[in-house]
Amino acid sequence: MQRFNVFQLPGDLTMLGKTPIIIAAIVAYLIEFVADKVPAVDSIWDSVHTFIRPIGAAAISYYGMQDQSQVWQLAATVLAGGVALESHLAKASSRMAINTSPEPVSNSIASVAEDGIVAFLIFLIAKYPLVAFGVIILMIILGFLIIKIFFKLLKKIFSKKAVNSEM
Repeated sequence: MQRFNVFQLPGDLTMLGKTPIIIAAIVAYLIEFVADKVPAVDSIWDSVHTFIRPIGAAAISYYGMQDQSQVWQLAATVLAGGVALESHLAKASSRMAINTSPEPVSNSIASVAEDGIVAFLIFLIAKYPLVAFGVIILMIILGFLIIKIFFKLLKKIFSKKAVNSEM
């Protein structure tokens, strides 16, 4: 969107519209697209990205807020990293649950659906930013609920294993 002047990014983030950065992003997306379709590979990929995505979001926020006071810059950086971590954990939790399915199709369907949601959100951000903001807030809330359900499930599984191992 920076490259096609849909909107102007702040500060040093204008570099995101440069050809080498766009090529690197496309290559990374293609790797993600393939890795995300294979159940075992996508879990490993998600494990590695638990560290990469929040740090990347925090860094982008940091540079995007460089024209603001240090307090706002740091607040935005922490918020962006936290939201990226939360959304990543919700995605990884959902995908781990989907990966337990014996058939391979559900993993691919979930992956394509995620890609579609991202494309839809990009459209909303470009055309209807306030609507996009509302949708993103709802997705963050849904993400927290997914994570909560996942951890309750893990707790139940591990408590049953502990009881079974004592017998």
